[in-house]
Amino acid sequence: MPGRAKSAHNEAEQNRGERFAFGANWSRFLAIVDESRIRQAERSLCTMLGVDGLHHKRFLDVGSGSGLFSLAARRLGATVHSFDYDPESVACTEELKRRYFPDDPNWTIEAGSALDEAYLESLGRFDVVYSWGVLHHTGQMQKAFACVTPTVASAGLLFIAIYNDQGLASRYWACVKRAYNKSALARIALIALHAPYLVGARWVVRRITGRGALDRGMSLWHDAIDWLGGYPFEVAKPEVVLDAFRARGFTLERLKTCGGKMGCNEFVFRKRS
Repeated sequence: MPGRAKSAHNEAEQNRGERFAFGANWSRFLAIVDESRIRQAERSLCTMLGVDGLHHKRFLDVGSGSGLFSLAARRLGATVHSFDYDPESVACTEELKRRYFPDDPNWTIEAGSALDEAYLESLGRFDVVYSWGVLHHTGQMQKAFACVTPTVASAGLLFIAIYNDQGLASRYWACVKRAYNKSALARIALIALHAPYLVGARWVVRRITGRGALDRGMSLWHDAIDWLGGYPFEVAKPEVVLDAFRARGFTLERLKTCGGKMGCNEFVFRKRS
């Protein structure tokens, strides 16, 4: 699907209340991206991937969002290809490239969909494929799993994060997200209702524990808005994700769960040679 058609389709979905304006939220986040957040993003990548850097590696960012982790990968030495379905997210990634790596031939940014098999096939194979909190927002998560796995090179790494299935609680959040995207009035009410916990209480806990910012260089406020509005919305128990990728020729290298609570479980898989 050409970039212009993607943009029109994405806008139509947002207008019908079927998709959250992810890129609009990330564009506001860019105002607070600084060296500290970039370094946090770099550390989180290195820790989960078990590396000190990404020199001489090809890195695919599936659903680049704000562009922060594409930037982190490029600073760690990777040749980066970023794409996103949301044109405003593509613009965010382009803005970070403009700020830190203008005219760099080793960082490519495009509009694209994680469900577009032909597009993904055209990209080739990558040493690291990264998709944090994206595939569960496609509306067809299992298809997205199938589409992204061929982009991983033999013995390459796949780093994904998928919303944890909490049963009834997850169904509650699905209702919240649908309401958030259907009505501006509901949006205001839902933010007022949930912000004291999603932002206020979590900020207090982080101050008490000495963790003023999120581990990945993100922001409590922008993450809270993403959580409340992020739709389409699918969830999976860790064993469901493990089974899906084992069946596709991957072995688990690292797992970081959210402890059975709301949030994402993080997986690093290695593709068997």
